[in-house]
Amino acid sequence: MLSNVARQARSRLVASRPLAVRTIACSAPRRADPWPLPHTPEHLEKTRTPTDVPPPKPLERTGESVEKMRARLVYQSRKRGTLESDLLLSTFARDNLATMTEDEMREYDKLLDEPDWDIYYWATGKRTPPERWQESPLLKKLAVHAKNEGKVVRRMPSL
Repeated sequence: MLSNVARQARSRLVASRPLAVRTIACSAPRRADPWPLPHTPEHLEKTRTPTDVPPPKPLERTGESVEKMRARLVYQSRKRGTLESDLLLSTFARDNLATMTEDEMREYDKLLDEPDWDIYYWATGKRTPPERWQESPLLKKLAVHAKNEGKVVRRMPSL
């Protein structure tokens, strides 16, 4: 049994507790997406390479055998930095590198020196390639590969 003093103390304690407040959840304010999806106008604009930038200068690889070059190009096609470019270029390399001549592989090596999104958008036809790649049979082959008219489900080839 509680005494009167204990009851009064208890009632004061209960009365001093804050009532449970129910908060209403709301979404955070919408901000612009810092990573727009490929093929959107925002992405096309954000990934545009400035026209005043000279083409990349390729590394000199003296004494590299054809087989070593082919192995390096397979690896460089797979490890680009963007999933879209990785998938496009690695499947292209898997399907075409084995039959390429040494000159074609050197041209492909120069193409791989270009920025990822430029290669991707040139191959998909969303951007016009610069003059140095306009008449390239290799880029035309890559564009046909990118169209995937056979609707083949593409997966990353194993290294």
